[in-house]
Amino acid sequence: MQASYTSFNLELKHPFAIARFSRTSTPLLLLKLHYENFEGYGEASMVPYMGESYESAVKFLEKVEWNRVKAPFNFEEIMNYLDSLAPGHPAIKAAIDIALNDINGKVLNKSCAEIYGADPLKMPITSYTIGIDTPEVIKEKVADAIGFKVLKIKLGRDNDKELINTIRSITDLPLYVDANQGWSDRKKAIETIYWLHDQGVVLIEQPMDKSDLDGNAWLTGRSPIPILADEAVQRLADMDNLKGAYHGINIKLMKSTGMYEAYQMILKARSFGMKILIGCMSETSCATMAAAALAPLCDWADLDGPWLTKNNPFDNPELKDGKIILKNLPGLGLEGIKADLLYL
Repeated sequence: MQASYTSFNLELKHPFAIARFSRTSTPLLLLKLHYENFEGYGEASMVPYMGESYESAVKFLEKVEWNRVKAPFNFEEIMNYLDSLAPGHPAIKAAIDIALNDINGKVLNKSCAEIYGADPLKMPITSYTIGIDTPEVIKEKVADAIGFKVLKIKLGRDNDKELINTIRSITDLPLYVDANQGWSDRKKAIETIYWLHDQGVVLIEQPMDKSDLDGNAWLTGRSPIPILADEAVQRLADMDNLKGAYHGINIKLMKSTGMYEAYQMILKARSFGMKILIGCMSETSCATMAAAALAPLCDWADLDGPWLTKNNPFDNPELKDGKIILKNLPGLGLEGIKADLLYL
């Protein structure tokens, strides 16, 4: 096994603002693993608030003894090995996992979706995310959501109702809401939730601080809309304290360390009777297609990364009727791999 990698600055079409942060681009590490006659692609999307960087990712890669990684891949052993090298670093671990899953599919001549038992015909629609902005820019962002059948709205500041009213002035599409821990008063929050229910909101991610388990559980017990853990759940071990506190979870590969552990989280969520949204960071088609391979096992999808960017180094996934199309191609099924030029 050999590894090559490069830095890449993923540029966003619009400044992306959530309750506590704003950015115009996202630093990535693009990874390519070479195994015998096969190549696998992965990526680490390192949004600043997660604490990783290209430099930290490279230092982690330099610790990996690639001769230990051989097919047939035992992903549990591989992840245990990566975790033994250093705690944390979920994004670069995800890049390795995604690239290995891509190779695994090519070795077996099967799509990643088939390997994980995900039926492409059960693909949920994916949402298009609208970050916090002025009413004028909000309208521009909605106009960009061509082909999407649901919008995801970032809330959590003092103008939540204004943003929703702006959206509703131009579209009646169903809405997902992500408060990004922006609400602190549970009584005001539940009033807002009932108002959002009347506005056609389908789900709400992380309404209150991730450390406020009681507050989020209080909302979950009273909400007419499913309440999902987002910042409160990153990896499999985080789920043990969430049963009963949320209706469901949001899984992101950049937090879960990739596809293998995300799949374990899906199984555990189902055992808890919880709903599942599979989401993304600012990502290229590489990580997006890795998550899309698991999306048919979930209730909802928020896999819009490539459509929010200006310089995706792969072809965008095919979108039909608001759903990502999984083609019967081995591995991730990436096409139009312009990223190869970056490794020269």
